[in-house]
Amino acid sequence: MKKNKFDQSYWEQRYDANEIGWNIGYSSTPLKTYIDQLEDKSINILIPGAGNSYEAEYLWNAGFKNTYVLDIALQPLVNLKSRVTGFPKDQLLHHNFFEFEGQFDLILEQTFFCALDPSLREKYVKKMVDLLKPKGKLSGLFFDFPLTSSGPPFGGSIEEYKIHFSPYFEIKILERSTNSIKPREGKELFFIFERR
Repeated sequence: MKKNKFDQSYWEQRYDANEIGWNIGYSSTPLKTYIDQLEDKSINILIPGAGNSYEAEYLWNAGFKNTYVLDIALQPLVNLKSRVTGFPKDQLLHHNFFEFEGQFDLILEQTFFCALDPSLREKYVKKMVDLLKPKGKLSGLFFDFPLTSSGPPFGGSIEEYKIHFSPYFEIKILERSTNSIKPREGKELFFIFERR
């Protein structure tokens, strides 16, 4: 198996075979709760490695019309468009995250970081810095279980996340999620990081 799983054919095959165990079929409770307290509906939001992106659907239906969805696999973007017919095609981004350019007020993280080979974590952090406006926020969920080589998903810890993100972000919140879905209880950290 390839060391670097961030590969278009790998993810396309997972969707083709319906091997998408991370897909829960709705917006996860911690992200829904976070979205519900956002007040400015004009902000530019990016969801990278979005998969079927029920969070984007929830945002769109809540009036956040500047929501962009990025995935290296085409099928999840097609799936979102079929569920939310009014979602603009130019906001469905079929790109490699590391090659994508743009500027956003908020980036939502949901099962993307944990799907990347751990060797790409520093590159992920630096790319997030590039994609966020000054004082922009990176928010979402990280897995909290011992780092493994048998992912995805790969694990991680509060200590590791602090090491990677602290040089570039002010850590506003990084704590055990109290409202995870049942299969992920005790295994998720909710966070809000603000770009320095």
